[in-house]
Amino acid sequence: MEQRASYSGHATFMRRPASGSWEGTDLVVAGVPFDVATTNRPGARFGPRAIREQSLQLDWGPIWPWGFDPFERLRVVDSGDVDWDWGRPQDMAPAVLGHVGRILDAGALPLVFGGDHYVTLPVLRALAERHGPVALVHFDAHRDVETGAGEGRIDHGIVFSEALAEGLLVEEACVQIGIRTVFEGETGSAMTVLDAGRVHAMEPEEVARTIREVVGGRPVHVTFDIDCLDPAFAPGTGTPVPGGLSTHQARSVLWRLRGLRFAGFDIMEVAPAYDPAGITALAAATLAVDFCCLAAGE
Repeated sequence: MEQRASYSGHATFMRRPASGSWEGTDLVVAGVPFDVATTNRPGARFGPRAIREQSLQLDWGPIWPWGFDPFERLRVVDSGDVDWDWGRPQDMAPAVLGHVGRILDAGALPLVFGGDHYVTLPVLRALAERHGPVALVHFDAHRDVETGAGEGRIDHGIVFSEALAEGLLVEEACVQIGIRTVFEGETGSAMTVLDAGRVHAMEPEEVARTIREVVGGRPVHVTFDIDCLDPAFAPGTGTPVPGGLSTHQARSVLWRLRGLRFAGFDIMEVAPAYDPAGITALAAATLAVDFCCLAAGE
């Protein structure tokens, strides 16, 4: 693809072709502009657009430190944003389920940009329909396993307790990284939790080794809530919590996850209204490119 100035042109992710036809592709990007489930600051509905815009300045050659351009190895398209009636927020989940399901049926991996973290629930439903219960690698400040599953609530704090209740996840094959909040009544006791304090005390190789041991050879979905990063690196989010990972720490873990059996990826909770200079969206775009490199393999 011809290289263009980073400040011009259409804002698809990494300038990948915009397409609604996914046969023969390896990875499909989809945005879900939804933030009705937030418990603090809204605005993540603008996350997909911001991530795409910031990705344009990354599209210029081999990715450091991978040493290759994943888009020379993968056929990647941007499917645009999932559509539903904004006046019917309950319609978001079925719309995402269908959209991600069609991506999977085309033989491609989904890379989903949120939106708040509730968006991950229909993504997991689509994955479980095709793979059965999956493993989970979850980067976040919050565990999102609060009470309320099965009550029909639309709440980003219950997304993984809901997923466990629906049998979408293999609980003992789930690992949560960067956690630094506690809520009464949290579920998911068999999940492995590497809280922020532990991660700060560990080398990235040790974090990655733990992830590999927990996930094993199962199909795995990687979900990254941008508030896993410290607000110094990602202020543009709805529920920032001090004491998180740096962008380099998070990337250093991802670099060491090559070879896992990836089923899908998502990045959630980018809220550009609180994002000075676009640094949060830029971090999210960079992590998304790392996901593409993981999908491309060696």
